[in-house]
Parts: sequence; structure tokens; C-alpha cells
Amino acid sequence: MADDEPDAPGTATAPRVIGQGCVQRFDPEALSEEDGTAFEGAEALWQRTQREQQRSDK
Repeated sequence: MADDEPDAPGTATAPRVIGQGCVQRFDPEALSEEDGTAFEGAEALWQRTQREQQRSDK
């Protein structure tokens, strides 16, 4: 498949990885804005989760 052709639906390729075993991770230099997930509500969810945890600890 040529680089200028779009990928077929349902196909994905993982970025390059570094390390082995438990310390294997994606190479930060190989990541771009197109890698990962957008989760705009993450901060609000984290704060709500923390408040609920504090209430349940009391």
C-alpha cells in the first residue's frame, strides 16, 4: 500500500516501542497528535472521582 493511500477501514498500526517486558512503552519520539485519545472531560471526571473518594473515606 502506498503512503498516499488511506488505510483500509478497521486497520491500525501501533507506534514504535522501546524497552522490553514490564518496561516496554511507546517511543515518545514516535508519537504525534494523531496518536492517543481526546478526552476533554478527563479533568472533571478526575476531580469528581477524588471528591467521591474523600466522602467515602470519612
